[in-house]
Amino acid sequence: MSHIAIISGSIRNGRNSHRVATYFHNYINENKLGTSEILDLKEYHFPLFDERLKFQKEPLASAIDFADRFKKADGIILVTPEYNGGYPASVKNAVDLLTDEWKGKPIAIATVSAGDFGGSQVITSLTFSLWKIRAKVVTAMFPVPRVQDNYDEQGVPKDKTSSDKRAASFIHELFLTMEQAVNK
Repeated sequence: MSHIAIISGSIRNGRNSHRVATYFHNYINENKLGTSEILDLKEYHFPLFDERLKFQKEPLASAIDFADRFKKADGIILVTPEYNGGYPASVKNAVDLLTDEWKGKPIAIATVSAGDFGGSQVITSLTFSLWKIRAKVVTAMFPVPRVQDNYDEQGVPKDKTSSDKRAASFIHELFLTMEQAVNK
């Protein structure tokens, strides 16, 4: 059975992207697609990046925990909001903290915004950063426009049928990429 780690990328108060991370956690478990856990960057309280984890002399226990959970996952769903056309420092911090752990790891990106474009501007820059560290980024994306109107705080979508249909395709591609990574 596959294990998916869902990175909830926003750390700010009143964040809405966590709703989508919760949705994916619920969706995977309800549909018995595997096991999942949310790696909530808000709960990790990482300091501003100053060195990759493998080079830190006295790494934080939270950084070691994050890396261990990340490594154990067969695939990652990275849920990020779009802030001013880019991804938040919390996501960049988590990406840069790890190095070898990203290499070959299947990653699916869900983007979120309060506006009409669903975080589409963040996809290019985040994908480029992940490619540079050799993650296996799936081509399927999961943009969520007006997240505050479309998902409640428990991750329940306003239009469950449509969300579930999109999620099925999105997660299917992640699972195909995971299968290819194992068979290499």
